[in-house]
Amino acid sequence: MLEGYPVVTDVVVRWGDLDLLGHVNNIMYLQYFETARIEYLMKAGLEAPGSAWREFGFVLASVDCRFRTPVTFPDTLSVGARISALDKDRMVVQHAAHSHKLGKLAANGDALLVAYDFAAGRRVSIPRSLRERVSGLEGKELPPPPPLKQSRRNA
Repeated sequence: MLEGYPVVTDVVVRWGDLDLLGHVNNIMYLQYFETARIEYLMKAGLEAPGSAWREFGFVLASVDCRFRTPVTFPDTLSVGARISALDKDRMVVQHAAHSHKLGKLAANGDALLVAYDFAAGRRVSIPRSLRERVSGLEGKELPPPPPLKQSRRNA
């Protein structure tokens, strides 16, 4: 089902996750992805987000989601997380949500995480030990993510 994802977590679809059309609201997938992503980071050795992230944690630089099929209540989704690219200060997390009821992929997407010192308010390097644990979870050395695009603030 989600082979190649070292972290898979089951998420029960709640009635409140639905939109007026009776299927899971699109924003909920970003929360489901976040749940699997945080579980991945904790499995890699980070503490849960909160005060432990004061001097080192991650910010979400970008996220995308491709909706494959509508999911309705009741259902359970298996949500996978894996790292596809890793550099000194950022990583790309791939996500996939598989519907138990439908037996197929419901949504997938990517997130770009940037290592961040919240106390100093700046980007920092990912500790070598964490990069090594991520490579160990993935079972391979990972390529770097593509270069960050400059923002177009006054566009």
